Amino acid sequence: MVVKEYQEGKLGIRPLANKYGIKSKSLIHRWIKSYEKFGEKGLVNRKNTETYTVQFKLDVLSFMKRTGSSAMETALHFGITNSTTVSRWMRAVTVGGGLEGLNKLKGRPPMSKNKKKQEEMTNEQRLERENELLRLEVEYLKKLRAFQMDPEGYLEKHKQRYHSNSKKPN
Repeated sequence: MVVKEYQEGKLGIRPLANKYGIKSKSLIHRWIKSYEKFGEKGLVNRKNTETYTVQFKLDVLSFMKRTGSSAMETALHFGITNSTTVSRWMRAVTVGGGLEGLNKLKGRPPMSKNKKKQEEMTNEQRLERENELLRLEVEYLKKLRAFQMDPEGYLEKHKQRYHSNSKKPN
């Protein structure tokens, strides 16, 4: 309703916020951008059922850093309807300890009688996990270095990949 009123040109963002008692004008702005990109589907409140791979999250954050795009612009570019998802990933990397912050599971862990056994990882499992995270970090750094050496060439070479990633995240 708010977006429709805005598109009809009757009221601007600030008057709409006042009319409907919405304190955040940026929220209305996000709704408008999301509606323009995805239609009504972009305004439907989902239950965060989509999951993204760590590699996809790194690609999104890398794109955001390289291009200087905002979280909203980046989300729209990759087909993510909620721009706060990208902001949350950025915060997870900066505050949550790099790649480890991106790899955390959402929600509360399941109840289990063998809780202690679940929490304890063998030394081998810990090393395998650390190995995987280091592999991902090396991959990321290689891509970053390639971009820094030739930004236009890198973007042109990987342009198709970003479009295919944005349509169907894993």
